Amino acid sequence: MIDGLMKSTIDPLWEAMATPLVKAKLTPNQVTFIGLLLVIAVSLAYLWHGSPVAYGLTLILAFVFDALDGAVARRRGMSTKAGGYFDAMVDRYQELVVLATLAHMHDAWPLALACFSGSVITSYAKARTAIEIPVSNTDWPDFFERMERVIYLCAMLLIAGALGNWVVLWGLGGFALLSHFTALQRARRATQMLRAQDAEDSAET
Repeated sequence: MIDGLMKSTIDPLWEAMATPLVKAKLTPNQVTFIGLLLVIAVSLAYLWHGSPVAYGLTLILAFVFDALDGAVARRRGMSTKAGGYFDAMVDRYQELVVLATLAHMHDAWPLALACFSGSVITSYAKARTAIEIPVSNTDWPDFFERMERVIYLCAMLLIAGALGNWVVLWGLGGFALLSHFTALQRARRATQMLRAQDAEDSAET
C-alpha cells in the first residue's frame, strides 16, 4: 500500500541512495542477490547474539539495500521482466528466512507458518489473476504488502527489545491475521476484475 500510494515520492529517494551502487557498476540482479545474502547473514547472526534490537536494526539495513535493485535498474536502464521475476522470487525467500529464524528462536513454528502462508497467498492472488487477464503491477493498493510486512517485522523486533520477547509471539499473530486479510482483499478484487472481464466477453459473443 505504501509503495503503491507513494511511489512517485519513494522512487527518487531509492534512486539517490543507489548512486554508490550505480558507480560501482553493480547490476540489479547482483544487488538483489547481495540483499538475500545480507538477510541470511543477519538472520544467522541473530541465532548467535539473540538480541531482537540488533536483529531489527541489521534487518533494516539489509532490506534497505535489497530495495535498491529497482533503483539501480532504472538508473542503469537495465529493467527487465526476468529481473523483476528474480526479485520477486528472492523476496519470498527473504521472508522465509526471517520467519524461519523467528520461529526457531521463539519456538513459534505454527505462527511462522501462518505468517508465511499469508504472504505467499497474497502474492499468488495477483500472480494468478495475471494468468487470466492483463493486470497492472501498481493498481493493487492492498493493506499489508511487502513493504508494510518488512516495516512491521523490524518494528516488532525493536519493540521486543524494549518490552520482552512476548512481543514477538503477539506480533507474529498480528502478522498472520493481517497477511491473510490482505490475501482475501486481493482475492475479492481479483474476483471482481475477472467477473467484469467475463461479462465483457459474454457481451461480445
